[in-house]
Amino acid sequence: MTQHSPTAGQSLSPQGTLLGIFAVLGAAALWGTTGTAATFAPEVGPLAMGAAALGIGGLLQALIALPALYRARVALRANIGTVIAGAIGVFIYPLAFYSSMQLAGVAVGTVVSLGSAPIASGILERIIEKQKLSRRWMLAAALGIGGSAILCLAKMQNAPAEVWPTIAGIIVGLVAGTTYALYSWSAHNLIGRTIGRAAAMGAIFGLGGLALMPVLIITGAPLIASTQSFTVGAYMALVPMFVGYLLFGYGLTRVSASTATTLTLAEPAIAAILAVVIVGERLAPIGWVGMATICASLLVLSLGPATRSSHKKNKLTAAREPVYKET
Repeated sequence: MTQHSPTAGQSLSPQGTLLGIFAVLGAAALWGTTGTAATFAPEVGPLAMGAAALGIGGLLQALIALPALYRARVALRANIGTVIAGAIGVFIYPLAFYSSMQLAGVAVGTVVSLGSAPIASGILERIIEKQKLSRRWMLAAALGIGGSAILCLAKMQNAPAEVWPTIAGIIVGLVAGTTYALYSWSAHNLIGRTIGRAAAMGAIFGLGGLALMPVLIITGAPLIASTQSFTVGAYMALVPMFVGYLLFGYGLTRVSASTATTLTLAEPAIAAILAVVIVGERLAPIGWVGMATICASLLVLSLGPATRSSHKKNKLTAAREPVYKET
């Protein structure tokens, strides 16, 4: 199986798209464990946990991509603005994501962070690439956001005293969702410009991971204070962040950025289940309705593309269409 560069006018096979969907869902399943895992190191703050998870994971991405980065160095320099935009997303996202979970709880923080990403991603594609959002995407996004809102209301109903921290967590979660969409779009954009998956992901996550290192140095002392905290940090960096983003990068070669971010709505459902079963967070019956709604959004999205090209497609947009051939 050999990966080839994108070429204009070609499209993905149904089998290729399905593999991309499964890869993104696999990444989402791994990411869904992060909130629960973080609870096993309560003395580690959200900034330290986020910097360790995506900072170290990002540098590992760059390390294994060194040969690809060298080969693509000219193309990466030509698209340095996109690389920097993606790296900014990688830098902000984990800090906001883990802060959101600490303020609003694992279930709500994860739901808002990931539930808001598809909207931001679709808007990016609409504004920058002039893509028309499909009705299917609008329905899937509406279901996902509606399910996320129901989950948040369920949390507030169970714990009225936590309304203000929950609201703050929701706001920070929106920041996380927006920056998540930003680096997803940036990676997909680079891959669509004939830059290989490894080089695109390595450049964005490597630069973002490097930017997170000062945060880790300043806040990360609790990570090495005990064996358990160190183990949690190592798990976060190696499994959800490193392996998860390898799967995610693979998925981005086969599905659009807005489709990928909407598929990751599986993460909040997984996170909510783990939060209830393992962490002991309470979820009202209406909260399960919200989770079912999120699952419905995934089903709707899996049946068709998130965006459709305009009739007058320009050369730049056509060149960004991902292609994956099997040989």
